[in-house]
Amino acid sequence: MTIWLIAVLGLYLGQIYLSALIYFPTEGTMRHLGGRDVMPEKGKLAKRSDRALQNMSENLPLFLAPALLTYVVPKADVGLAVLGAQIFFFARLAYVPLYLTGIPGPRSLAYMVALVGNIMVVWSLL
Repeated sequence: MTIWLIAVLGLYLGQIYLSALIYFPTEGTMRHLGGRDVMPEKGKLAKRSDRALQNMSENLPLFLAPALLTYVVPKADVGLAVLGAQIFFFARLAYVPLYLTGIPGPRSLAYMVALVGNIMVVWSLL
């Protein structure tokens, strides 16, 4: 389970840097190094990246809490929790490029698959 917790946190960190990397060229080096009091308007891709990051920020605690509980709940089904964590990770990994490309159907499907993985982690505690 530890590997998948680290993988999900790495994905979150990657999304933070992805959002910054997409926005950096529009911002410019000097403005990036300065106080950033006045920021240029974000483009469509940067806005999508920010929304995908916000979505991950909202879903991360809902994943981490039950995932960490699998370490302390004595009768937790660790196999089911690991499978749920794997599903959550790979679905969230697919979610990012699908969100960035603006494909609504598959993006929503990836979100739902990640939700199923998260539910599996919760279910493993019962």
